[in-house]
This record gives sequence, structure tokens and C-alpha cells, in this order.
Amino acid sequence: MVFIQVCVGSSCHLKGSAEVVELFQKAIAEHHLEDDVVLSGSFCIGKCNLTGVSVQIDEQVHVGVNRDNFRDLFKTYVLDVIENERK
Repeated sequence: MVFIQVCVGSSCHLKGSAEVVELFQKAIAEHHLEDDVVLSGSFCIGKCNLTGVSVQIDEQVHVGVNRDNFRDLFKTYVLDVIENERK
């Protein structure tokens, strides 16, 4: 099981957290991972930066998440992790 928290605090909201949540929702559905991923919103994760949104996947915080780097993040920290858990 992978736990994802997308920051929806004011700073990340202004930087596109709604779009990042939508990207996660679509990717989870596209890969049929509804039973393997818990997606939730979180108020400030405490890692604000100048670009993008803060996202916590399990215990690791990723900063600067946006449309451009989302696919790589999703593959590395969600798809690959779930694939390894299934082995």
C-alpha cells in the first residue's frame, strides 16, 4: 500500500495542488491502483519552495511537483514501489 498526501495549503494551492491531485487521480485510475494507493490532501507539509507542490509519498517528501515532472515521480515512487511489493 502506498500513501500519498498532496499539500493543499495556501502556498501549494496557488502553485497548482488541485492539478496535481487530478493527475494522481487519473494515474491511479489509469493503472487500476485504487486498492493499492491511498490519496489524501494535507495542510502544509512544511517544505514549501518556489515552484510546484509538496507531496508526501509514504515517509518521503517531494517538493516542486508539477505537470512536467509528475510522470517520473509517479513511476518511481508509486508504480515501481507497488510492483516491488507484489513480488
